[in-house]
Amino acid sequence: MTYSLTDMIDRLSFGYRLAAAILLIPMLLFLAACSSAEEPTEETAAVEVDRSLPVEVIVVETNSFEDVIEMTGTVEAPDDATLSAETAGTLTALAPLGTTIARGGTIAQVNATMGRAGVAQAEAALEAAEAQAELAEDQFQRQEPLLRDSIISAAEFQAVRTQRASALAGVAQARAALAQAREVLANTRVVAPFTGTVEEHFAERGEQVVPGLPVVRIVSTAQVKVKAGVPERYAGDIERGTPVRIVPQSYNIQPLFGTVSFVGRAINTQNRTFPIEVALDERNLALKPEMVVKLEVQRQEIDEAIALPLSAIVRDERGTSVLVVEEADGGLIAAHRPTELGAQSGGFVVIASGLSVGDRVIATGQATVAEGDRVRIADERSSSFTPVRLDD
Repeated sequence: MTYSLTDMIDRLSFGYRLAAAILLIPMLLFLAACSSAEEPTEETAAVEVDRSLPVEVIVVETNSFEDVIEMTGTVEAPDDATLSAETAGTLTALAPLGTTIARGGTIAQVNATMGRAGVAQAEAALEAAEAQAELAEDQFQRQEPLLRDSIISAAEFQAVRTQRASALAGVAQARAALAQAREVLANTRVVAPFTGTVEEHFAERGEQVVPGLPVVRIVSTAQVKVKAGVPERYAGDIERGTPVRIVPQSYNIQPLFGTVSFVGRAINTQNRTFPIEVALDERNLALKPEMVVKLEVQRQEIDEAIALPLSAIVRDERGTSVLVVEEADGGLIAAHRPTELGAQSGGFVVIASGLSVGDRVIATGQATVAEGDRVRIADERSSSFTPVRLDD
């Protein structure tokens, strides 16, 4: 096949045009991609709005706030006694643990054989002395008329009178001996000084006991009390009658209420505290001696207070502050607000200055938010809360 020069030029131009088109296609695609990146779509704009940080805020309100002093106390029984025998001997009886003994009842018994024998001997001696006294009295009554009639001399009558006085003295002595013997017998009993429960044994049946050594412990839980040490800086804040909330460490015991019944005047030099005692408003058998409890002693009540959770407070080199939500440029931003703190208790703290009613304080999320960051409110609640009343 033969081509003319004109055909060859046309074919060559077509090849160049095809090659140029192939090279131009990637460039056009690149420019189109750049153009689409520069012009945001609605979906891209929505993603940019979502870059605001979600936070939970507390709307500031005022409320009554009770400033309390928290400390640890110990439950004690006013009637808790360790008893010992008052005479030596073999322990013949002992009340079992857990037994309730009425006041005056026998908790333990020491061998009383010798004691009973001593009482019997003293009773016999008293009978003999009383018989001797009766005889001396009868003789005195018979001799007195004879003295008036001068039948007997004054010296003879004086001998009769002396014999009568000696017999009466013998009776008194015998009675004292009998009382002593009965006391010795009574001392063989270990008696409950109050109604209570046998809590502990220090000796067992058959063992030898001596005066002064402990034998048994008896405890009454009819009315327990709580003892605690209060730091001396609160010396002017606590007095008799101050309300107290008692929170046992055991989860199955509900909090109790009481009042301060005793305030010590002396400071313990080792821990710089002064003692207090708290009387419970009602009996509670769930509280046991030596149990550890938490005490919340009322210090003062603040009306119209602004209180926030301690977790909302930011502490840094600038001091204490909070982050609040403010409006700016048609949106919401986090703003730094310096605050001065007041009393705190129960996980809340009073804001003495720096906030006003209606302010929105960031309570959750402030750890990831910096001043000036755009935020959006995920949850909102009031700062108003119902405090625990210690005088309820």
